[in-house]
Amino acid sequence: MAYVTQHKRHGKRRSGHNPLTGPVLLFTAVIAVAAVYVGYVLWPRWPEAPVSLDAPSLPVNVSGTLFNIEPAAIRQAIQRKPGTQDRVDLAYLWPSLMPPDPARKATVGEPVDPNERLFVTIQTVDGTLPLMERVQNIYPRYMVPEPVAGPEGLTVRPFRKDTPYKDEDLVFESGSPEHFLARCARKGVINSGSCILERRIGNADVTVRFPRDWLTDWQNVAAGIDKLMMRLHPN
Repeated sequence: MAYVTQHKRHGKRRSGHNPLTGPVLLFTAVIAVAAVYVGYVLWPRWPEAPVSLDAPSLPVNVSGTLFNIEPAAIRQAIQRKPGTQDRVDLAYLWPSLMPPDPARKATVGEPVDPNERLFVTIQTVDGTLPLMERVQNIYPRYMVPEPVAGPEGLTVRPFRKDTPYKDEDLVFESGSPEHFLARCARKGVINSGSCILERRIGNADVTVRFPRDWLTDWQNVAAGIDKLMMRLHPN
């Protein structure tokens, strides 16, 4: 009888919980989840329907900053979608600040007139210093000592010829450079002269390009850019 009882006890210990059962189940679950994920990623999908050019403004997130952008203003069809993007290229008619008419196509005989458009690029900050820090700490070492004459209300500081910014000028509002400040290429045989104005909104860099000839009407240019920035990013 004692032998039978002892044998039953040993039998119960052998039929107890297996210590390998938990790891095996966990490993199986991980494999199953991985298989589902790979299947989801590789499963063929229909391409997204293109957004109509006359659709309402799209919510576009660039580097965590939300912008409201009219589809007709977006220059690249692949960027014409809502959601998160690294970069968006835009164009607006000047001085109306409206998106170009999608029905009007540029041709060889009738190309786009750059003097009629304001070009805007919104992209993720690439690690460069904020504009005013560059103005205070970097640009001065590349400039000529004295400013030159420019449109009334503006200060023009040329860059030296032996610097990376040769053939460019820093042009800014004399009393409030943080409001209107642009780096402008000088006119040449090939280069018609253009200006780049930068704004940093959140973690996104907004670059505005316009012809240098517009500096004669810089107050309206500054007001128009402010208006456009408020429309793109109301907050």
